[in-house]
Amino acid sequence: MTYLLLFFEFFKMGALTFGGGYAMIPFIEETVIRNGWMTMEELVDFIAVSESTPGAFAVNMSTYVGSEVGGLFGSFCATLGLVLPPFIVILIIAKCYEKFKKSFIVKGVMLGLKSTVVGLIAATVISVGASVLIPQGLDFSMIVSSALTTANFWFSLGVFAVMLFLLLYKKLNPILIIGISAALGIVAGYTGLITV
Repeated sequence: MTYLLLFFEFFKMGALTFGGGYAMIPFIEETVIRNGWMTMEELVDFIAVSESTPGAFAVNMSTYVGSEVGGLFGSFCATLGLVLPPFIVILIIAKCYEKFKKSFIVKGVMLGLKSTVVGLIAATVISVGASVLIPQGLDFSMIVSSALTTANFWFSLGVFAVMLFLLLYKKLNPILIIGISAALGIVAGYTGLITV
């Protein structure tokens, strides 16, 4: 039953999510929390791992969630569920797209989908960012007192700001950014600057 549930949940995500892996994060978050497969903190940790490892982000996430829930066969079921719908859809689209690509309906659909994807990615940034920077929720007094006394908050905020600057203005390779971030986290944890 668990394997069928993994396949079905990830099949729904693969069939109904437009915009790639980042747009899929809100659906993955809702699914894993609703089913009790992992906590938000565990999910955020593996979002970082999935982004830092080779391969498609959403496939990495589905494989990991499946493995956590149902072992090796669970990872197979979740991954197959995720990739099967886009595989079928892209085969159909590839056959039909040339014929209809000049259609105003198709152009309108593509414009609408692109706008939605930007919104989904923005929601993901806010959701994941809040769970990293404000893990205790949105109680303002708690946020202020925690932020003023928690080195983890300031460390996370500082690394975020520096890496954003390096990505946007210095155009550093994302692999280098990931390596620098990981090294900073190791040093900060080893020296006791942050608690991990």
